[in-house]
Amino acid sequence: MKKITLLIAFIGMISLQSCTVNEDPAPIVDNDTIAEVWEYNQNVNFNASNGYSLLLPFPHAIHSSDMILVYRLSGVSNGDDVWKIQPETYYFNDGTLDFGYDFDFTKYDVSIFMHGFVLANVTAQFRTNQVFRVVVVPGYFGKNAANKIDFSNYNAVIKAFKIDESKIK
Repeated sequence: MKKITLLIAFIGMISLQSCTVNEDPAPIVDNDTIAEVWEYNQNVNFNASNGYSLLLPFPHAIHSSDMILVYRLSGVSNGDDVWKIQPETYYFNDGTLDFGYDFDFTKYDVSIFMHGFVLANVTAQFRTNQVFRVVVVPGYFGKNAANKIDFSNYNAVIKAFKIDESKIK
């Protein structure tokens, strides 16, 4: 009788053993999404007639999940371009706001605008012949790489997304 009970218990353990199912799907890796950079360097002037605002169209629509980074060429150091991430603010010596740049974007364009109190008094160095680069960061990368990339450093962003600067449009 003990043997039969032991046999039934053994068969019961084997037949009642559950299967293990991994409910977590494998992470989706989008290997064909590419970061892009567009440079705007012609007729980029802020003045009263355009409301100190520019609407820069993209060559094509971006995905609604993509992130945009905007950099302004602020000078050259040792032969290398110096790019400042936007928004950017300048203050008077007494600490009050002088002027700044800011932006917003859609899937089709980016609007870059100046803000401040008397923008007409801002020197031409900051209002005329400006050069901006718009970096499109695919949404997947932006969410997962945000803690690993210093987005304020243009060169770090270009390196992280393996962007060939010779192909900037």
